[in-house]
Amino acid sequence: MSRLVIVVEKAADWGSYYPSDNVVSAMQYLREPVGGDERTHVINLCRSYKYLGTGHYVSLLGEARGHRVIPSVRTINDLRKRALYGLDVEDLNQKLAHFLPAGGRDTTDLGILVYFGETSYPALRDLARQVFELFPCPLLRIEFERDRLWQISAIKPVGLHTLDDDQEDAFAQALDAFSRRLWRKPRARRQFRYDLAMLVDPRESMPPSNARALKQFAAAGRELGIEVDTIGKHDYTRLAEYDGLFIRETTAPDNHTYRFAHKAEREGMVVIDDPTSILRCTNKIFLHDLLCSKKLTVPRTEVLYREDAKQLRELPDRLGFPLVLKIPDGSFSRGVVKVDNLQQLQNAATELFQSTALLIAQEFLYTDFDWRIGVLDRQPLYACKYYMSRGHWQIYNHAARGNARSGGFETLAVEDVPPEVIRLALRSTAPIGKGLYGVDIKQTRDRTLVIEVNDNPSIDAGIEDARAGEELYLRIMRELLRRMEAKRNGVNA
Repeated sequence: MSRLVIVVEKAADWGSYYPSDNVVSAMQYLREPVGGDERTHVINLCRSYKYLGTGHYVSLLGEARGHRVIPSVRTINDLRKRALYGLDVEDLNQKLAHFLPAGGRDTTDLGILVYFGETSYPALRDLARQVFELFPCPLLRIEFERDRLWQISAIKPVGLHTLDDDQEDAFAQALDAFSRRLWRKPRARRQFRYDLAMLVDPRESMPPSNARALKQFAAAGRELGIEVDTIGKHDYTRLAEYDGLFIRETTAPDNHTYRFAHKAEREGMVVIDDPTSILRCTNKIFLHDLLCSKKLTVPRTEVLYREDAKQLRELPDRLGFPLVLKIPDGSFSRGVVKVDNLQQLQNAATELFQSTALLIAQEFLYTDFDWRIGVLDRQPLYACKYYMSRGHWQIYNHAARGNARSGGFETLAVEDVPPEVIRLALRSTAPIGKGLYGVDIKQTRDRTLVIEVNDNPSIDAGIEDARAGEELYLRIMRELLRRMEAKRNGVNA
């Protein structure tokens, strides 16, 4: 794991806390580089981050030395002027009406302290966390003002030396939670060369990897000298501790998975799924246009517009019945409806248009199974046949009683798959990136068509690994290792 260094401007600033070898003065840090070959995480607790002041130089030189520093120079710059962060917090102001006093004019300003994203005001904890995610700084003061409505008036760094006794206690608890290793004896274990965060959601009903597969990923990582640490959506601020991020929960551009991927990429980490792949794969309309622009074979398709009733009426003349309607961002067969006549088409479109301005309409192609070809770094990784759910036209039947029911599967060696299927899978992922993808392909009597490319493909123990076994997990971890080594050596992976 990385070494933790806490930098204070004056020794007296740490006087209220237990002595620790992790704590150094700013002058000591600036004059005598610490960390050596270790990966070093620095918490800069200087009294001020004024431009070209001591605190500014601690973050500046820390980054020059390859240390992960909080606050970063970028955060310091963003906090310097209201104009730089006003747009970032605009959406947060709308939340304040739910938290802060309303009515009367005896209270027109208010401020709270935020310690590593935590605050002593329970009603404002979500707001404090969001501000810390935007501006990662150990100690912040958020100030509010009210004319007719409450709004954020300022976000300011705060010096450790200004805290009173109760605030010092709150800061110590937040610091301990932020870095559990500070006062605790490290576990006796072998040293790993790299640390990889694996983002999962234990409560997800249809996760991309089951529990056994997650354990296999961790075991493969250990074998290669990578410590795989499972993290969740509330560990956003811990990302800088790691060398890479491996997302193993269903991705979407409008939730925390994309924020994690974007932050990891911005921090210079290796990340699968990368944010570009998430954006390109999760919207079926974008993906359809991309595949068509590369002259790849896809089902006959039209994009439907909510305001164009005439297009909807004429659609059966062009695509015929039955046909399939899809919301742009559905996954695991959700948001996909088959219609057999005009009335069903109008009813389904009316319902689906409630959540999106555009829909995908495609010709219906029934096959007993869909090919799923796993692709990693533009090379085939695994091959499966996913059979349709019994008595249903999709792999997943969400209308089944109880949990969603899926069809059977057959896992094949890549070399046993028809060559045209493999070629189409590789051509489909080439314009998206070099990440980990699952390509869905249908084969009819005379056509081989790509249905979609998934940026977060299913890898379940007992299914996708049925042929390769642990080698499947090792291949993925070897690729992550190769990329992390390239990053450390300053080489483009």
